[in-house]
Amino acid sequence: MKIRTEWESELLGETVAVARWGEVGVPILIFPTAGGDAEEIERFLVIDTLAPYLEAGRIKVYSCDSLAGRAMLVQEGSPEHRMRLMNRFQEFIYQEVVPAIRTDCADPDIGIMTAGSSIGAFYALAMVCRYPDVFTHALCMSGSYGMLRFLKAAPSQTTDDLYFSSPLHFLPELDGAPLKALRERFVLIASGRGDAEDIDESFRVAQLLERKGVPHRMDDWGEEWDHDWPTWRNMLHRYVDELTREAKLEAADAGP
Repeated sequence: MKIRTEWESELLGETVAVARWGEVGVPILIFPTAGGDAEEIERFLVIDTLAPYLEAGRIKVYSCDSLAGRAMLVQEGSPEHRMRLMNRFQEFIYQEVVPAIRTDCADPDIGIMTAGSSIGAFYALAMVCRYPDVFTHALCMSGSYGMLRFLKAAPSQTTDDLYFSSPLHFLPELDGAPLKALRERFVLIASGRGDAEDIDESFRVAQLLERKGVPHRMDDWGEEWDHDWPTWRNMLHRYVDELTREAKLEAADAGP
């Protein structure tokens, strides 16, 4: 059963929709592609793919409108405006969506998994790297991680908003307690090599995580898998079982 809610975000100054499928289980926040909305994953049959896990009570799936991605698609405002919106969108997830998920799960401390494909993979990675106190695992599929080309910005235009919201920018310098917390998390990176895929972006992220000592795995799906929904549905079907089992084991090990 789907439940759709929306509210006026204080951080974004716009009405944002959040959808949820499932009643119990490990919460997974799936980010849309580019400027997709909260129900994109239903239209592209991701929910049908995950139906066995939903019906078994293994997972609860959440998704939300991608306002920052939408701004990039239509080239809203200046590059600096789009960078600011990207940063605020991540803050919105942490400050507004996370409390809503935890309230819905009736658990104020529950860990949340992230997932996404293409630009959605960028957000899945960014949220775990930036907020490891909340997000436990990231499933990054066919990721696009270098944001400057989507922002239509030159490297000289990089702002603090981009730096703090882009793992390729802030992760190399991450240290101390934030890095220690991130080293308790896990990132699964997967990409094909077919049409419109750029697996080098995924290898770049894997190499960065390796240098920082962050647990991760990089899976190469090969030439037959394109940058498209059939690939991502197959990836989700394969990986959700693995990641949710791992999440439950970690929760059991943590104890009360």
